[in-house]
Amino acid sequence: MENPAAQALASWAEAPLPLAIAYSGGADSTALLHAAAARWPGRVHALHVHHGLQQAADGFEAHCVAACAALGVPLHSGRVDARHAAGESPEDAARRARYATLAALALAQGLRHVALAQHADDQVETMLIALSRGAGLDGLAGMPRQIARHGVSFHRPLLEVHAEALRAWLAAASVAHVDDPTNAELRYTRNRIRGQVLPALGLALPQFRETFARSARNAARASALLAEVAAADLAAAGSPPALAVLRALSPERLANALRHWLKRDHAAVPSEAQLQELLNQIAACGTRGHHIRLKIAAGRVEREGPVLRWYNASPLS
Repeated sequence: MENPAAQALASWAEAPLPLAIAYSGGADSTALLHAAAARWPGRVHALHVHHGLQQAADGFEAHCVAACAALGVPLHSGRVDARHAAGESPEDAARRARYATLAALALAQGLRHVALAQHADDQVETMLIALSRGAGLDGLAGMPRQIARHGVSFHRPLLEVHAEALRAWLAAASVAHVDDPTNAELRYTRNRIRGQVLPALGLALPQFRETFARSARNAARASALLAEVAAADLAAAGSPPALAVLRALSPERLANALRHWLKRDHAAVPSEAQLQELLNQIAACGTRGHHIRLKIAAGRVEREGPVLRWYNASPLS
């Protein structure tokens, strides 16, 4: 039985070598590391993040050390405090810490490309979480095959591979891996989806992984098109954007341009209510005396004469 991760890597026409593998010791990253080490011997490194969130983390790291020694793959480990702040999602905090640490570990070794073991089931989970939050096209596009963060390119070569196929290969090949006990904790949304929703989807819609993947690709294409339209509209509006140009846009096109401006230029994602209020205020500012001063995400948007300006977090007076 061939490792399905190896099949996925075989279709990677121009793999960026040398390549680092984000290696937790879990089933998915274990299958990916074995496939990469076999395909590109001597050109693969493993990166392990010790989150310090549970007692088992020391055991995970020890397993990774032994596994990489057996494969002849250099292992680079980093420890991080991934505890979340009040009001912050534990999953989001851990994810941000993990990406930052992986990037730092890679750059310390002169590596600029890291492969992640996220697969088709992870993609479906991501899309369902986005749906549950009322996300737009960006969210419904799921996880892209490649992203750049902290000066490193992260790749997801397994997005077409089923989790069940990876685990079947591990069992058939008697390859050891660790099981994170937190994956069974139903207080996490992703775990509830994995344990309760995906099995039901499999019974009702056996091809759901493939159809969800197709939807994600379509959403990504549509999102890219909207970004192009927004970039053109913002180029015409100038920087900071002129209200007269913004007011000439249709409501849908204006909303698209504002979302793009806030996210691209200020890393701010407005809530639906905040965006709607900004649209209302722009529509109403037909006179010089109309003020705009709205809280948006962690900052605020103000009218200054003929333009809109963004200000970082500051109490509204």
